[in-house]
Amino acid sequence: MRLRTFGSVVALGATLTAGAALAEYPERPINMIIPYGAGGATDISARTISKPLGEAVGKPLVMANITGAGGATGSVAVQNAKADGYTMLFARVGSHTVSPAMKATLPYTLDDFRFVTVYEINPVACAVRPDSGIESMDDLVAKVNEGGVSYSSSGVGSMLHLAGAMVLKEFGVENPLEKATHIPQQGGGAAATAVLNGTATFICTNSSALASFVANNQLTPLMVTTQEPVDGFDAPSANDLGKPRLNALVGWTGIAGPDDLPDDVAEKWGAWMAEATKDEEFLKTMEANGSVIELMSPEEANAFIQEQYGIFKEIVDELGMRVEG
Repeated sequence: MRLRTFGSVVALGATLTAGAALAEYPERPINMIIPYGAGGATDISARTISKPLGEAVGKPLVMANITGAGGATGSVAVQNAKADGYTMLFARVGSHTVSPAMKATLPYTLDDFRFVTVYEINPVACAVRPDSGIESMDDLVAKVNEGGVSYSSSGVGSMLHLAGAMVLKEFGVENPLEKATHIPQQGGGAAATAVLNGTATFICTNSSALASFVANNQLTPLMVTTQEPVDGFDAPSANDLGKPRLNALVGWTGIAGPDDLPDDVAEKWGAWMAEATKDEEFLKTMEANGSVIELMSPEEANAFIQEQYGIFKEIVDELGMRVEG
């Protein structure tokens, strides 16, 4: 578990005027939009940090799942909100790197948001039901080539959508979009449930969304997209399987507001997150989910997100997954 903080978060204003403005915010509860459904990686991360974050803020955090369109519906709600810090977004890899790379008609761009941080990184794990007869990635690829295999995701244009196709491509499946059927669901929790109930054959999603199912022997992991094995996941890493390119396939969670969020509000969030991510219970829970807590400054977060966007845009073009309509 790594925890990195940045020095600027404690610089909370250099003048009495700025200090007065900071003291006034927040005066009321803050609406926190989760753009995916209950039980998915974003929801788990958001609700795990909500307690220590709420304590740091000193006002209630009103958590709301606003789902749809691969995270776009909730994202647009924040994009169009007043930039006063009272409506913030738990942004995710799908909503803010994969969807912008994949969807030509997405109703927002990365420039429409101001990120105050990225705080969580987690690998992707691919998993099946224990009774599927699939015990390895080689087994999965063989089944895909036979036909009749499907994979679930949290929606068209989501990271899970891209992950399933990318993994199969890396393991030698030609035309993975034709060989395996994509079954979109309303959120990551529903996507995992689709594999549990047999609606889909496999899922490739963030380790945090699968950790409880793996621990309870409800799902069997086949691989993780890391250089080293992940605690709690008895499965080879991408490096073990000779697929290091898959290490780029990771999830992340950050917090953002509208693009014109004021500087003093952004600095407040930096200080709150620096405090919240040190909470022992939060760290313990996220570590059990296979997550890495890496607190980034706004500048670091923006650079990271732009890099991820470039990686996924290249993969989307390579696979022919660009959605024009």
